[in-house]
Amino acid sequence: RVAVVGAGVSGLAATKCCLDEGLEPTCFEQSQDIGGLWRYTEHIEAGRPSLYPSVISNTSKEMSAFSDFPYPEDFPVFLPNARLLEYLWRYAEHFGLWEHIKFRTTVVSIRKHPDFATTGQWNVVTEADGKQVSHVFDAIMVCSGNFSEPSLPLHCFPGIERFQGRYFHSRQYKHPDVFQGKRVLVVGMGNSGVDIAVEASRVASKVTICTSRGSWLLSRVYDHGYPWDMVFNTRLMSLIRNNLPGPLSWALVNYKMNQRFNHENYGLQPEKSYLVREPVLNDDLPSYILTGRITIKPGVKEFKENSVVFHNCPEEEPIDIVVFCTGYNVSFPFLEESVVKVENKHASLYKYVFPTHLQKHTLAVLGLIKPLGAIMPLTEMQARWVTRVFKGLCQLPPRSVMEKEVNERKKNQVQWFGLSFDEVLKTEWLIYMDTLASFIGAKPSVLRLFCRDPWLALTIFFGPCSPYQYRLGGPGHWEGARQAILTQWDRTLKPTRTRVPAGSSSCFPFLLTVVGFLLLLAAVIFGF
Repeated sequence: RVAVVGAGVSGLAATKCCLDEGLEPTCFEQSQDIGGLWRYTEHIEAGRPSLYPSVISNTSKEMSAFSDFPYPEDFPVFLPNARLLEYLWRYAEHFGLWEHIKFRTTVVSIRKHPDFATTGQWNVVTEADGKQVSHVFDAIMVCSGNFSEPSLPLHCFPGIERFQGRYFHSRQYKHPDVFQGKRVLVVGMGNSGVDIAVEASRVASKVTICTSRGSWLLSRVYDHGYPWDMVFNTRLMSLIRNNLPGPLSWALVNYKMNQRFNHENYGLQPEKSYLVREPVLNDDLPSYILTGRITIKPGVKEFKENSVVFHNCPEEEPIDIVVFCTGYNVSFPFLEESVVKVENKHASLYKYVFPTHLQKHTLAVLGLIKPLGAIMPLTEMQARWVTRVFKGLCQLPPRSVMEKEVNERKKNQVQWFGLSFDEVLKTEWLIYMDTLASFIGAKPSVLRLFCRDPWLALTIFFGPCSPYQYRLGGPGHWEGARQAILTQWDRTLKPTRTRVPAGSSSCFPFLLTVVGFLLLLAAVIFGF
C-alpha cells in the first residue's frame, strides 16, 4: 500500500505508475480537484500553489506529455493553464485514477512505524471534515510540490520597513488591474517576474525590473519558428553541449543566446556570462524594453518612503508598488525534519528523489527539481523508477555512495550555476531522463534501433527527445510509442498550419533528420 501526497502532475503520475506495477495507491489531495499548480482559483488557498490566469506552459505539448498519453493534436503547442488541466483530467479518466484519489483530505503527519527498521512502514494521519484518521502504509510518495511557501527575505532589502507603498510576493498576484496607473518595481527576474512585469506594463505608468545578476532570455518561438524545446532538447544537441570543453561550451551558449538580440544592449546580460544559468522564457520582454514599457535596473540598494535606490545608480526611483518575485521555500510540514533534511533551502536527496539515510528506502520525493525542459515526463520517470525500487526490482547503491554523489552534485552545480537558493535543483533534462530510464531498463538504444529500424533511430537521435522514446522497450512498454514519435511533428503543426497555401509543405523535420545523418556520416569518416 502506497500513500501519494498530492494530486498534481507528480501525484497523478505516481498513482498511475503504482497501478502499472501492481501496487495499491491512495492519493490524498487537500483540495476538491486534481491539477495542483495548474488548477487556477481566484482566491489564494493556504498550502496550495497559486497561479495567475494568464499562465501558459513554458514547454511544448509534445515534450510535456506523459510518455504513453500524447496530447490531442488540436491542442495548442504551448498550453494555457486551463487546457493543461483538461489534459490532466483526460489522463486521470483514461487510466482510471479518480477512484484512487481522496479529495478534501489533508495529510497531517507522516511518521516512521515503530517497526520501521524491519518493515519500512509509515504511520500516516489524515484529516477530512474535521476528523483525523490514522493509516499504515508500506511506502510514501511525496508529490506536494515546492510552490506553496513563498520566500520573502525582507531582511535583504534595507529600508523596506519605512516604504509607504504596497508590496507583496508574486504568489499573491492574480490580475494586472492592481497596477493601473502605478509605478511598479518587480524584484527578481525569473519566469514569473518577467510575466508579471509584461502584464503590468500594459496598464501601469512605469515598470522596472531589478536584477542583480541578469539572465539569458529564450523565446518559445525558436529556430525556424519551431518550439524551443523541440530544437534544444535533442540527443545530438545534448551530446554537443555536454562534451565540448568548458570554454567552447560557454562560447556556444553566449553565441546562441545572443543570436536573437544582444543581451548587453538590453541590460539583460548575466553578471558572469561564463556561468551556465537557467534562462527565462518570455516572448515579449525585448520588444517591451525597446518601446520603453519596461526598464531593467541592477539590484536594490535600499528602499525609502516612496522610492528605491539601485546599486551603482545614485538617483532615487519613485515607486508605488513592489512585487517580490523571490521564489519559494522547500517545505514538508507533515514530515519530521530528520526524514527529509532541508538545508539552505534545498533537500539532500539521491537523484533528487530518495533520502540517503533511511534504513528502508520506502519514501520518495517527486518533482523537486528544475530542469531546462518539461517537468511532467520527468516526474513520471521518477515515479516509474520509485515504484520499482519499492517492489525490490531496482536496487539503490549503499548510503555512502549516495551521499558522496549528493555532495559532489552540490559542489558542481554551485560551480556551474552560481549561488542562488534554487540552483542546486537544476539539472540537464535529457541526461537525467536517460539516467533514470537506464535504472529501469527503458533507455532507448539508438545503435540497436538503427539495425532494425533506421528511420526511427535517426528520428530519435536527431529529432526532439520526446517522452515516448522511453516507452519503446523495457518495463511499461507501449505499443503506440513508435507511431507517437514519428507523428510528433504532425501534432505540433496541426494547430498552427490553419491556412496552407497550395503546393506548400513542411519539410523541417525531414531535413533535420537528413542533415543530422550527413553530419554523423562525416564524423565517422573523418574520425577514422
